[in-house]
Amino acid sequence: MEYQEFTGKTVEEAVEKGLQALGIAREDADIRVLEEGKKKLFGSVKARVEIAAKTVCEACVCEKETNASVDTNASDGERTVVFLEGLFKLLNITACTELVGEGDKVEINVTAANTTAIIGKHGAMLDAIQTLAGAVANTGRDDYKRVVVDCENYRENREATLNRLSENLAQKAIRLGKKIKLEPMNPYERRIIHAALAEREGVSTISEGKEPNRYIVIIPDNLEDPDAPALPARNERDRRGRGNDRGFNRGGRGRNDRGFNKDGRSGGFNKKPFNRDRGNGGASGGTTLKTSNDFFGIFLGNSGNNDEK
Repeated sequence: MEYQEFTGKTVEEAVEKGLQALGIAREDADIRVLEEGKKKLFGSVKARVEIAAKTVCEACVCEKETNASVDTNASDGERTVVFLEGLFKLLNITACTELVGEGDKVEINVTAANTTAIIGKHGAMLDAIQTLAGAVANTGRDDYKRVVVDCENYRENREATLNRLSENLAQKAIRLGKKIKLEPMNPYERRIIHAALAEREGVSTISEGKEPNRYIVIIPDNLEDPDAPALPARNERDRRGRGNDRGFNRGGRGRNDRGFNKDGRSGGFNKKPFNRDRGNGGASGGTTLKTSNDFFGIFLGNSGNNDEK
């Protein structure tokens, strides 16, 4: 197939331009998303897609009619692929479904014009699709066969991310001597965390809570207080240095028990004297506010000429 590149403000706009230029229908096109359009502070980035017309002899399961009757001799994976194609058509999602492998488990890869529509937040949509696919593949089977549905290598990338996360949080738990609580995850992602830290020295892991809010707790061997609640993996921003027991303090300066002082010294409100004329023999000059118990008002004069006054 010969691909041609098209651009637009959004992926859908770029796809529509390409389909019109090639004179083909969406189901007869093979679409690759190169870049999704997005707005920036200044200007925007255009969406880029590559489109090619499918050949008649292309060995892709997308060529099958989604409403065609299922071949009675079709394998579990083939039946599942036909089901997913019909599902995407109902959801109005442009996607191509490919049966990658069918041994101990059924592996299906999905290529979509809009991967977000397939994957969803933290893979929630992809997991839901995989659950439905597993139900279809295991219809009429006595033993359960695992089904894995992936979208453009998302699961491998997610697994790498979770492995890095688990190591970073294990180091944090050991450094603080406290339990660390991760955000709720599905069983598949929890298995990745447990497996990543199973052989890791210095920590152990357990799962707590109930579905769908079940989460992992990382427990360091040097735990200081077993009864202390676990710290969330994402703590609030460290506020040390932003305040003290005497009041608001910014960078060591600010309010104390004697008043607001911008230059860090004790006492009431204190600013350098306002001096309009510094040419009076080196005296500080200007206007000084001074209060005392036996005098009310202001003192106008030169505080540098007579210290006793």
